Amino acid sequence: MTDTRPENPALDYPALFARALDKNPAQSAPALRSVPTHVTPTSLPQSILRDLETAAPAALPVSHEVIAELRTRASMKISEAAGADASMTEQDRRQRGQSIIMHVVSEWATKYAAGGADLTPEQERAVREAVFDELFRAGRLQPLLDDTAVENIIIYGDKVRVDYADRPTRVWDPIAKTDRDLVNLVNHLARMQGQGERALTPATPNLNLRLADGSRLAASAYITPRPSIVIRRHRTRGQGLDDLVRWGTIDSSLAHFLRAAVKGRKNVIIVGSQGVGKTSLLRAMAREIPSNERVGTLESEYELHLHEDPEGPEVIAYEGRESNGERGADGKLQGELTLSDLFPQLLRMSLRRVIVGEVRSKEVVPMLHAMNEGEGGSMATLHARSPQLSIERLATLCLEAGIGMTEALAYRLIAQAVDFVVYVRLVDESELVAPNGTPGRKHRFVSHVMEVTGIGEGGRPSYQMVFAPREQDGRREPRAVPHGNISPSCLDDLVRAGLDRRVLQSRWGTWSAPLETVMPL
Repeated sequence: MTDTRPENPALDYPALFARALDKNPAQSAPALRSVPTHVTPTSLPQSILRDLETAAPAALPVSHEVIAELRTRASMKISEAAGADASMTEQDRRQRGQSIIMHVVSEWATKYAAGGADLTPEQERAVREAVFDELFRAGRLQPLLDDTAVENIIIYGDKVRVDYADRPTRVWDPIAKTDRDLVNLVNHLARMQGQGERALTPATPNLNLRLADGSRLAASAYITPRPSIVIRRHRTRGQGLDDLVRWGTIDSSLAHFLRAAVKGRKNVIIVGSQGVGKTSLLRAMAREIPSNERVGTLESEYELHLHEDPEGPEVIAYEGRESNGERGADGKLQGELTLSDLFPQLLRMSLRRVIVGEVRSKEVVPMLHAMNEGEGGSMATLHARSPQLSIERLATLCLEAGIGMTEALAYRLIAQAVDFVVYVRLVDESELVAPNGTPGRKHRFVSHVMEVTGIGEGGRPSYQMVFAPREQDGRREPRAVPHGNISPSCLDDLVRAGLDRRVLQSRWGTWSAPLETVMPL
């Protein structure tokens, strides 16, 4: 079956849908319905597929079996070339590979044309790109990784689902012919990223790694009925707080406040559910750190990429390491380095701040100690369903660390370490359409900034909302606006760091327009 790339501007899908539905027009349209959007060939009815075949030439004119055969031919020739030149670098190998692939595909295309099916230059180029992707990139995954609108790729065997930033989730074509091929693809990606010690095998059935574009891949096999893979894309990497204002994540008053919190060396935890933009906000805030400061980052897989930012501070970046599956005499996994293992070394690196990409386990304890013992200004992200529950989540992780910590001590440590909790919310309306026909979209925005003010009743941390939603006089604003609640000592610190007090007196912030949602929030 003909395969297509995710975006093919030559295909007018809405017109094709309209043509296919002309015979059975809808009787009445509901106020809320699924958004008609682009779909892949496997999800279209056969009648529409026939229209597609005449609508535009296919991006890939042959089956993936042909691509696999061409890949094998090119791979053998590349291996021969590499064997003949021991000094060949990986860059040399890629350049040599491009030349070999061009020769192999041209030779094949000549024979293919002899059978009566000439290829256009665009089609032949598509075949060359597909073979190159198979050998040096992510194979059939590559078109999705190249699509800037893709947020998540979820794979379970031959079932593939793609989440987009600007349209509903869609089913996609299989990424590999068999489950074994899918596992081989994942291991190929691990080798390409220079993480050869990581592999998906019966001994190590779970694999986590970062891809070249900064995406995070998590895979499981041998402990699940079929290989299960999730790739989370980071669509933006160089954004700052002003960019988040432009995208509607925060307004200019909150950007001003967060900038002062960073420069005022306040410890901040950014919380929310998966995929809401916690890492993006953390990265934007970290870019406000003065460039002469020395900062340490700690991540299981590099996602912040602050050490690659020429405009950011001086960064010492640490990345966790998975084991090779073997266990030593003490029963511990050999080669594994967890974030809690790396923390002591990180703290010896003469740092002024520590940033933890995501707190998931017992690294929470050294992180909180670092926030307490240092100059302040450290940051981290955490999964939690509300700003208030983030305190309970931190306490639970402390108790699960296995060091004999009591609940009272955990609460005291949190109250002393954390200054602010910033909560990011996601409202996904991409499957809805407003009554006027306007399609819904995903809304990501900060809804709360909570100050932790010390120990309160029952020995638990006390808190107050500095920014939060507001409803008054018939007006409702679900995004964070100033509430004016902040402790005097903290306010003085922020004013010294450049905060204009008047920002906290604007009851509706600086939002220029209401949040346009299909359903009211």
